[in-house]
Amino acid sequence: MGRARFRAGEGQSVTSPSSHGSGGLRLRFAAACCVVLGLVVTLNPGSIVAGTDDSRFEGKHYRGRGDVEYLRLLETAGRMFQPDPELQNLSMLYMPSWNGLVEGPTWDAWWIQNSYGTTYAILPFLREPFTTFLQNAQDLWFDQMGDGKRVGATPPLDWVAPDGCLCDAARPGWIVYKQGDGRTKIHDWGMEFTAAGVVLQSELLLISRDAKAIAHYVPLLERSANFIETRRDPTNNLFLAGPAGNLLAPSFAGWHRPDGTYDKAYLAGLSITYIAALDRLIELEKLAGRKEQVSLYTQRRDLARRGLALLTTDEGYFIRSLDPDGVKHGVYGAERHGYFEASPNHDAIAFRVADDAQAERIFRKMASLPGLRPHAFVLPNYPSYDDMYEKPEGLWGYGTWVNGGHWSTCEARMVLGYYRLGQFEDARRSMRQLLTFADRFRMDNPLTKCGSDVYQPNQPINLCYDTFGPAAAFMRGLFEYLYRADGLTLVPHVPPGITELEQCDPVRFGNKRVLVSTVGAGPITAVRVNGRKWKQFDRTTVFLPYAKTPDEAKVQIVFGDGKLAGGRASARASSSSAASENKSSLGRSPSQLATLEKRVARLRVFEGRLAAAGLGGGYEAAHARLAVDCAGVAAERKQLIEAGKIRPLAGPSEAAAETCYADTVTKLCTGLETVLKTYEHVSDPRKQQVYEAWMKAAQ
Repeated sequence: MGRARFRAGEGQSVTSPSSHGSGGLRLRFAAACCVVLGLVVTLNPGSIVAGTDDSRFEGKHYRGRGDVEYLRLLETAGRMFQPDPELQNLSMLYMPSWNGLVEGPTWDAWWIQNSYGTTYAILPFLREPFTTFLQNAQDLWFDQMGDGKRVGATPPLDWVAPDGCLCDAARPGWIVYKQGDGRTKIHDWGMEFTAAGVVLQSELLLISRDAKAIAHYVPLLERSANFIETRRDPTNNLFLAGPAGNLLAPSFAGWHRPDGTYDKAYLAGLSITYIAALDRLIELEKLAGRKEQVSLYTQRRDLARRGLALLTTDEGYFIRSLDPDGVKHGVYGAERHGYFEASPNHDAIAFRVADDAQAERIFRKMASLPGLRPHAFVLPNYPSYDDMYEKPEGLWGYGTWVNGGHWSTCEARMVLGYYRLGQFEDARRSMRQLLTFADRFRMDNPLTKCGSDVYQPNQPINLCYDTFGPAAAFMRGLFEYLYRADGLTLVPHVPPGITELEQCDPVRFGNKRVLVSTVGAGPITAVRVNGRKWKQFDRTTVFLPYAKTPDEAKVQIVFGDGKLAGGRASARASSSSAASENKSSLGRSPSQLATLEKRVARLRVFEGRLAAAGLGGGYEAAHARLAVDCAGVAAERKQLIEAGKIRPLAGPSEAAAETCYADTVTKLCTGLETVLKTYEHVSDPRKQQVYEAWMKAAQ
C-alpha cells in the first residue's frame, strides 16, 4: 500500500525494486551524534483543578471541565503537532531537500494514501511553517503529475502516465504513478490515489482561500478529475479500476476474468473518494467565479452519487467492488468474497458522502463485527481477502500488510466518523491505543498482528507520518470544520461528559483565525462571536460567512441550558516560546555543538530582526522559530530525564530518540539556510528584505 515495505525484522525488500536498488527507496535512519541546546521550559501536559461538582483541566491546547481523561487526551493530541520534549512530533518529519514533510526516516518520499487521513484531519490547525512544508510535499505530486509524456521513476517503474494521473509516491525528480509493490506489470494507474490527492489539495485551498494559489492549482485539479472521468461507465455511473487501483493497494485485484487474467471492476472506494473530491473542487470553482465549471462538476458529482446504489447492500453498507459480470466483492458473510471492506464505509461517513441515516446503518454493521477492530484500531478488512492476486500468506497473510494490517491513515478517517455519529468512546479507545505506541516512540506504520505490533521492530524507534492521523482526527472531529466557498460551518461533536471546553489553538479560515469554546450539553441554544450574539446557527451547526467573520473570531457555543460565565478562548502566542527567548547551554561534544549552537543563535537573531521589520508572521520567521524551539526541547528532554521527571526509553531507544531530536534541529537549520540562499539574487522586495535580515543576523 502506498509504499514499498520491509518484512518485519528482516530489512528485506517486499516484492518490488521500489524499496531498494536503482531509483528505489532506501533505508534512511538519521545518525547525527550531536545534541542541541536550549533553556528548559516547564513541562506541563495539563493540570487538573478540583471543582465543587466536577474537575477542571488546564492545558496549553485544551481547557475545560468535566471528563478530564478525554480533555487530557485532546491535550496530548495537540502536543504531537509542535516541538515536545516527551512525545514524537510533526517537526521530526521535516526533509530539507524539498523543504517539506517526509513520510518517515525509513521512507524518503511523500505518499498520497499514507498522508491522506493525517493531512485531511490536521489541515485546519496547521500554521507556518507547516503549511509551507505540506504544500511543498504535495507539490511533489502536482509538479510531476502525468501529462502523457513525462517518464516516472526509473526502470521498471518508468511508466508514462496519462494526463492528470497523480501517483503512489514522489520525491524530487522521481514519481511512481502506479503502486510499486507486487505484480506491477498488471497494475492500473493510481486511480483512487488521484482522487484522494484532489481531496487534499482542494481542502488545503478552501482553507487558505488564496486566490493566486487557487488560480494555479484548479487547472491541475481539473485535469485529475477529467482523468478519473475516463473511467466512468455512462450506463451505471460507476468507475472502473484495475489491479492496485485502490487506495490500500495492491490488495485489490480487480476483475479476475474466467481466462485467468485480471481486468477492471467497479471500485466503490473510487466512487466515494471522487465524490468527496468533487464536493471540494466545486467549492473552489465557486471561489474562482467559474460558473460553467461549477455546473459541470456538480452534474458529474450528482451522477456519481446515483451510481452508489449499485454498490450498497440491503443493510446499507458499501461493498468493495462489483465485477462487470455482476459478482459482488465485500458482502459480509457471503460464501465467496464474504469479507467486510472498511475504507469505503468509514470514508463515506467521514466525508459525508453517506447521509445521516446511511452513516448510522454503516456504523451499526461495523460495530457488530468485533474482528474488524480487535485492538481498538480499525482494520481494512475482516476476515481475510479471498480475491487478491497473491495467496494470503507471508506478507500477504491476514493481519500483516494490506490484508488485515492496520493503517493509521484509515484510522484517522474512522475517528472522524466516530465523532460525526457521537461514538465518543470509540474515539477515546482509539486515542488510548495510539498512546501505547507513542509512549514508546513506536509510531510505526503499518501495524502488524491486526494492529497490535510495529512493522519494523528491529529499529530502536519508529516514526511515520501516517501514525499522527488518529491524534489529528481526535481534534478535528470536535467541530468537523466544513469549508465552503461562502464560509465555514462548525458541526460540534463534544462528548456530553465535557461541560466546558476551550480549544486554545486557532483554526485557519483564509486570513482569519477562529477559536472555539463551548459550555453545557445538548442542542445549540446560543452563539456569541467576540462577545456579540450570533444568529447564524441551528440546533446542530454554526455558520460563519467569510465576509462577516472577524479576523480574530472567538466563537462561544452554548448547548442546552448552559451559561456563559466569563470563559473565553485564547490564542496561543505566535512569537517564540520560552525556549527560544533564552540563551542556549552547552551539553557535550563541544566541537560539534558549537557549530550547531551558532546556527541556532543566528536563527534567533534573524527571527528577531524579521519581527522588528514587521515580517514576523511570515514563513521564514516561523521556520526559524520552529528550529529554535526544537533546539530548546532537545535540551529540555535531557534535563527532564536527568531530573527524573520523565522516564528514558529502554535500551538503545533513548539514544536513538536523542539523535532524532538533534537531527531534527540540524535538518530545520539546513533547510532554512538553503531556502534563504535562493533569495540572494531575487527581485522580490520582500525576499530581499528577508535576505538582508539573514545576512545581518550573522554580524
